[in-house]
Amino acid sequence: MTQKLTCLIVDDEADIRELLVMTLERMDIDTFSASNLEEAKLLLKQRQYALCLTDMQMPDGTGLDLVNYISEFHAGLPVAVITAHASADNAVSALKAGAFDYLSKPISLKQLRPVIEFAIKLTTQAQTSETSTLEMLGESDSMAYVRSMIVKLARSQAPVYISGESGSGKELAAKLIHKNSSRVDGAFIAVNCGAIPENLMESEFFGYKKGAFTGANQDKEGLFHAASGGTLFLDEVADLPLPMQVKLLRAIQEKKVRMVGGTTEEAVDVRIISATHKNLTQMMDAGLFRQDLYYRLNVIQLKIPALRDRRDDIPLLVNMLLAKLCANHNTNIPHIDIEAQAYLSKLDFPGNVRELENVLERALAMSDGKAITIDDLGKENKYSTSQDSGNDFESMFNSDHTSTLNLSDYLEDIERKAIISALNKTNNNKTAAAKLLGVSFRTLRYRLAKLGLAKDSEADLDSEIESDETPSQ
Repeated sequence: MTQKLTCLIVDDEADIRELLVMTLERMDIDTFSASNLEEAKLLLKQRQYALCLTDMQMPDGTGLDLVNYISEFHAGLPVAVITAHASADNAVSALKAGAFDYLSKPISLKQLRPVIEFAIKLTTQAQTSETSTLEMLGESDSMAYVRSMIVKLARSQAPVYISGESGSGKELAAKLIHKNSSRVDGAFIAVNCGAIPENLMESEFFGYKKGAFTGANQDKEGLFHAASGGTLFLDEVADLPLPMQVKLLRAIQEKKVRMVGGTTEEAVDVRIISATHKNLTQMMDAGLFRQDLYYRLNVIQLKIPALRDRRDDIPLLVNMLLAKLCANHNTNIPHIDIEAQAYLSKLDFPGNVRELENVLERALAMSDGKAITIDDLGKENKYSTSQDSGNDFESMFNSDHTSTLNLSDYLEDIERKAIISALNKTNNNKTAAAKLLGVSFRTLRYRLAKLGLAKDSEADLDSEIESDETPSQ
């Protein structure tokens, strides 16, 4: 016989406790009630629970106190906090403290049931399955941290803000959070906020009623309806215009939307995950992004590292992406030679993983089908690496060059760049540049002439020795 699930209800208002007990019993869930924190802690010691519902304000403490207590002594127990109507700050604080969701008073049964159902799924998942984050490849410490965060975030209903450069894998992270969450059976709806015309945004997000505007021949549900029970991923959320930011904020706070042309609000159950490559803090300072919306979206932040900050992961990503591309084209996976692999590991990839995939797709087209060489990667992919920004001469030898140059030309090219860099740093003072490069002035003068960098005659160069070496007054 399957043991019935149990729920702990903590609220000092008897009528709220009665409403919750009735709702839960109809869902075949046993309930235990407490009117304050001390009673709740005592009941927590007596048995296991599948869910805890707690009010925010109680005679001997707050719901946040209980969330913290449960996090420390009963880790894994999902807690939903009941907040006063329109108390956005309390809701955000509860989610940051570790609550998996919140409910606003007056409590709506349409909102209560999904919260309970998701909490039960969380408990069941913890007992029967493990999360999977294998698609987020990388053996670096930064990627190990990202995967561990995805596992934690999957157990919450809190809004997540994913930051990172374009092409770094923000949407993949959002998908994995959804895939490993209790919302996995619901839809994952991704929308690029910058791709929707401003005059269509409200109807796209919230839907519209028949006759709401010219061409509205029938009711149409919006993105919030489509994602109800699942996850709505707002990519490039920084591109939302300010009027739409106000409407989005209300929808997130109230968990309700009003269709364009409609007269009533409808409850929707959507988890919001947002992302952008822009700096929202700077946008807030400039008045381009609402501070209240930012704190609503950024309850928990997940930062995806740039590819140049985890270069050791590039070989692993290359193998995965080549396998993916070859599977799409139904071709054999070519070998990538060691020189090409080393070259790729030095590139900065401003477009990150997406750019790496594009480079490999081009290389596949250029290769003989058996092996990918450095020539197949193309000169246009020759980006300067972070090593090129070093302050010493040795760093110049780490610059990226293709094998199309012979050795003599290759070395002269490196030397030319090193000398130009030194002259730029010393405001064209050749004596100082020579010291920076670790050579004598006459050696530098000779190299300038040999490399075609000397604009002056030999006589002029000789006269510069005195002017360059004369100390300034």
